[in-house]
Amino acid sequence: MIFSSAPGIRPWIGLLLTLFSAAAVAEVHNIDATFEPDFANPQKNQFKNQTPSEGFCRQVPATCESLGLFSLVARIPFAANAPIQANHADPRQGGMAKVPSDWRTVSVTNAAGDSHVVEVRIAGVGHEAGFPLSVVELTGGGWWDDLWEGGGWAYAPPPCLSVGTHTAGYYGYNSFWRVPEGAGVCAKKALFDIPLGMNYQFFVYAYELRTPDPLKMDAGGYTGAITYTVGPNMDFDMGDVMIPNDSILTLNFNLRVTHTMKVDIPPGGNRVALQPVGGWQSWLNEGRKPTRLMRDQTFNISASSRFKMNIECQYFFVNDCLIREPGTGHAVPLEVSVSLPNGLTDGAGQAVNRRRLLRDGTGTELFQPSFYLDRKVGTLHFEVARDAVERMIREGEARTYSGNVTVIWDSEVG
Repeated sequence: MIFSSAPGIRPWIGLLLTLFSAAAVAEVHNIDATFEPDFANPQKNQFKNQTPSEGFCRQVPATCESLGLFSLVARIPFAANAPIQANHADPRQGGMAKVPSDWRTVSVTNAAGDSHVVEVRIAGVGHEAGFPLSVVELTGGGWWDDLWEGGGWAYAPPPCLSVGTHTAGYYGYNSFWRVPEGAGVCAKKALFDIPLGMNYQFFVYAYELRTPDPLKMDAGGYTGAITYTVGPNMDFDMGDVMIPNDSILTLNFNLRVTHTMKVDIPPGGNRVALQPVGGWQSWLNEGRKPTRLMRDQTFNISASSRFKMNIECQYFFVNDCLIREPGTGHAVPLEVSVSLPNGLTDGAGQAVNRRRLLRDGTGTELFQPSFYLDRKVGTLHFEVARDAVERMIREGEARTYSGNVTVIWDSEVG
């Protein structure tokens, strides 16, 4: 709003009459935030507020950005129900504001019922104030700094904090105050009588958010809401003189989570040939039986979401995969385990090193990233233990054991 500085012009009077004659409806504001993994900044596990600021933070974005604030305009007009007396003793009889500056929790839930907590607090308040007489008439030739104790409304009364910017004309004043956490009443005492007719066209509020860790949330949309009351002795309290024409302000939260979950196996990595440590030469040249057969297969993983792992087997016994010799039908257990890169832990926050993979997923029900991983290297370990190798190898008898094993990375974590 641009204020007219020309004497005798009162551009708000007709507008305010129209506003106050309209039927009151609940004021509803939508706050949208998104998370998408950023390979250029993998340590940043935060939602990005997508709601454009209005009012103060739109006018001075650098100030709000440095404080982590966003502001919206509540189009709820206020009108004085009585004159404001000069030097009033009760702060509720003058210009004041008390807002819900403590943190409040909001539950946001997706369609599957997965719930997380958003925290929000009101961190600033501003007014577009209009007056029935010019400031010159009100103060007998003075200006806004003369009308209020401590100077104009640009000078915030404790415990509120000034922001160093305002606009003003003869009949109106646009100001904003920062509100610290847990602040109570911030009040201005009038030093001159203000006749009936003072009004706020609307008020601006700044809010601060604490969002949940998106890496612990399923992909998709989450919604939740918080409702504030507006009026004397309510959440947004402007005193006993300034009365709103609506008593409800609702904030709807819409959070959207987009995850990355991708596993790449190097070319040829889908065929795993088991062999002794150092190869078969000791057996072929010296007749020394190998003690175990093994193979490590690397993979690249990109992950911003929780996941679980298990295996499926062509041949199996209870929870383990088997490899089988087709001629005799003889089969032996194949142990499959996984080591995950730094930044991925189990549900207890422990590193994942040679964790056994079983058909029913026991022990691998939850892996979670502490930051976004982009093409980090993990390892699958395949091994036939010593006692099984003893049963496989027969001198003078050729045997070939084989079997299909499917390793599953599943982002659908219950």
